[in-house]
Amino acid sequence: MVSNLKISKIGVEKMNPLIQSLTEGQLRTDIPAFRPGDTVRVHAKVVEGTRERIQIFEGVVIARKGAGISETYTVRKISNGIGVERTFPIHTPRVDKIEVVRYGKVRRAKLYYLRALQGKAARIKEIRR
Repeated sequence: MVSNLKISKIGVEKMNPLIQSLTEGQLRTDIPAFRPGDTVRVHAKVVEGTRERIQIFEGVVIARKGAGISETYTVRKISNGIGVERTFPIHTPRVDKIEVVRYGKVRRAKLYYLRALQGKAARIKEIRR
């Protein structure tokens, strides 16, 4: 029964078939390929009272964590001179769409060092794809 095997950081684990069937229906297929260092524009649905609107959050992806249904990514931007970070689950229905604006060239999986950098020092070199 190879279909219910899950590869994790420590090896191959068996996933409960019931949980696997529930999560497969929740996974989104319209997610573009992006990595840490890429600049993305996230269209997130925000509920204010009874109204629902779409808020755009554009910034650099500084981390991706987890796998499967629980995978998340963190986006950082500078707003009025203050660094703002927001973490989104990849497969959430609260995110309308994700656009990749730029592809960045970095040599790390987690870009937490960008928190200490300001101005031009925090720039990331762009890759043409």
